[in-house]
Amino acid sequence: MRLSRWASVDLVLLLLRVGIGASFVFAYGWAKISGGLETWTDLGSNMAIFGITVWPAAWGFMAALTEFAGGILLMLGLFLRPVLVFLLLTMAVATASHLAAGEGPWHATEMATVFVALLLLGPGRYSLDAWWATADSSTPSATPSTADR
Repeated sequence: MRLSRWASVDLVLLLLRVGIGASFVFAYGWAKISGGLETWTDLGSNMAIFGITVWPAAWGFMAALTEFAGGILLMLGLFLRPVLVFLLLTMAVATASHLAAGEGPWHATEMATVFVALLLLGPGRYSLDAWWATADSSTPSATPSTADR
């Protein structure tokens, strides 16, 4: 079976979305989202790097939810670009947190690079975003026809 170049790109985008999304759901997001208040507070305290010290549990919960739900949406290719913006913001905080701790920020910057590439390329044909766009374009418009006037 020989795939066209663009079909191959769409397949690669699907594999990339599913692989990265699954790692964010199962390796990162689930542990943080199920960690509860203490985990969220610890995670959210990283916002102090930016001078934000109020509601650390809320910030931590938002980061955990972004990684968990964002990973699911990434796998599905649903609302991809808005999800990637939230994931990029989360990776920016993670990068700053690692740098402030004197650690290497490499994983966060690697993921940010992947997210920027996906942001530029889009979800590909094998995504719910593409399906939704196709379904919307085949739906008759809601404007009345001449016969209805």
